[in-house]
Amino acid sequence: MSTLANRRSVMSFYSDPLDIVGHCVRLCIAEKDINVEINYVDPDNIPEDIIGLNPYNSVLTLVDRDLVLYEPRIIMEYLDERFPHPPLMPVDPVSRATNRQLAYRIMNDLYSLIDALENGKEAAKTNARKVMRDHLTAIAPAFETYGFFMSDDFSLVDCSLAPILWRLEGYGVALPAQAKPLLKYAKKLFDREGFQSSLSEAERELGQK
Repeated sequence: MSTLANRRSVMSFYSDPLDIVGHCVRLCIAEKDINVEINYVDPDNIPEDIIGLNPYNSVLTLVDRDLVLYEPRIIMEYLDERFPHPPLMPVDPVSRATNRQLAYRIMNDLYSLIDALENGKEAAKTNARKVMRDHLTAIAPAFETYGFFMSDDFSLVDCSLAPILWRLEGYGVALPAQAKPLLKYAKKLFDREGFQSSLSEAERELGQK
């Protein structure tokens, strides 16, 4: 493993071009303008190099010389600490803990629905759409107060939420009128240079049409 990592002079990130979690990491990379070699990999044909690096035989992998990471939240926090400007997490411990808690809630409440939305039978998809719509509608009022998710600054929480919002149309999730502040926030995210740079060609096709 170290031999492969040592012969890399540029940080490398491996991602399924349609993987929503990989998109989170790519958005973090783009927002921080980090020099990372992005390698898109077919999840049904994972190269031996990655299998040798990632004990879970999954695509999502970051290689930085001797360091190999494959858990998305750890990758994003590592990148934020390794390249501190612009910061994507607060400095003080209380705010950092709150930021991590919000990211956990997004993963627990929203990302847990992704498999049903992408691969479930119609009944499962219908239920997941309703739960997703209800969760997003519930948080919409927060965007009347803050420019980003519970913050005036773009953060790793926004990196986690933006890929979901980009895919809502493809998932068949229609938000009600009371979610207007969230839709306005989504448009602001999509217009960011970092977000546009983070998209794979496949994601451009499945996103906003």
